[in-house]
Amino acid sequence: MKQRVFHYMLMAALVVNLYVGYHHFTASAEAAGANDVYAHMAKFSRVIEQVRRNYVDEDKVTYDQLVDSALAGMLANLDPHSEYMNTKKHQALMDDTRQEFGGIGIVVSIRDDWLTIISPMEGTPGARAGLRPGDRIVRIGDQSTEGMGINDAVNLMRGKVGTEVTINIARKDEEKDLEITLKRERIKTKSVRDLNSKGDYPLLEDGVGYVRLSGFSENTATELEAALTKMEEAGLKGLVLDLRDNPGGLLTQSARVAEKFIKAGQLIVSTEGRGTRELDRLVATVIGHRTLPMVILINGGSASASEIVAGCLQDLKRAELIGTRTFGKGSVQSILPLKDGSALRLTTAKYYTPSHRTIHEKGIEPDYVVEMTPEQMRDIMLQRSPGGLETLPKEDRERVKAATDSQLDKALEILREKL
Repeated sequence: MKQRVFHYMLMAALVVNLYVGYHHFTASAEAAGANDVYAHMAKFSRVIEQVRRNYVDEDKVTYDQLVDSALAGMLANLDPHSEYMNTKKHQALMDDTRQEFGGIGIVVSIRDDWLTIISPMEGTPGARAGLRPGDRIVRIGDQSTEGMGINDAVNLMRGKVGTEVTINIARKDEEKDLEITLKRERIKTKSVRDLNSKGDYPLLEDGVGYVRLSGFSENTATELEAALTKMEEAGLKGLVLDLRDNPGGLLTQSARVAEKFIKAGQLIVSTEGRGTRELDRLVATVIGHRTLPMVILINGGSASASEIVAGCLQDLKRAELIGTRTFGKGSVQSILPLKDGSALRLTTAKYYTPSHRTIHEKGIEPDYVVEMTPEQMRDIMLQRSPGGLETLPKEDRERVKAATDSQLDKALEILREKL
């Protein structure tokens, strides 16, 4: 009997020792250095297990749900452009490389914690509805966008062609939010256009050519080369490169565009990661670049790859910039796939122009500031869009017909002095 009691007491003592030892270990781990990965992973595991066992709604706390939510929160807390993508989101991103989807035709980013329109795409439901750069999308359908990631917002706005989506817009000059219902259409990206979006590329006055880049997709450099060749055959003497409301796109394509106008070997853009460690340098590789006088048009909707081109050609004295300061999106997001099909979109570097100017959150300043209101830009785009005037009420048509492009006018004035 005494021996049995002794064994019970011994077991109890061992349990107490194990309990105290465990908490001593975890307390020591939690007090360990900030970079002790094992200590923090132990804490992370305990939290997940406590939530899984004790949260009131059992169907919300599977391991998959908890881990996905934890990863999403971790990435979202870093910056507006970093993101954890589950398998479905990662697949949607890869599908986007086809450059064709059902949606409303707007490019968005996060600014001051709000989903913000960088630019509507020409000829799309968003452009025809009068959406503007700088508009805040505060609601999509019945869901608030507060705290919503870009991919979640994009997924809500995209959908089957012919279906409708309602968004609520907060605009600086409007007291109340605007509720706008748009019908989704098949959106086909087209990156290079002439003044009237017809693909003819006629020369303007004094042999000046005009080309507008609406984005940087896989064929942008090839399309631009074809346009330049066509204008050169007609006697091209000077060029207006319009990057207004260009939200960017592929970094490689921005380099291929810039190198058409600078010497081989010249730096286009560099990227620096943590601790100002240079990760990459893109230099011009084309021999026989074009030397014709150039002016580039920019505004607050010019972002990312378009800022790289504008900053490069400005630094290297190959073009003068006209318009207003660009958007300031100068960070590099790397896609890091995981074994289960999910992926991380992680900000790993920042862009720097050849003179080592940072683009991120600063933008590119023009050489000549020429202001144009969003309403003026919208009228110009409607005026130049095939069928744009026909979509307007009769009382608006005369105003749009009479709209003038003061930024383009300034560009032509500058080029006249150089020719």
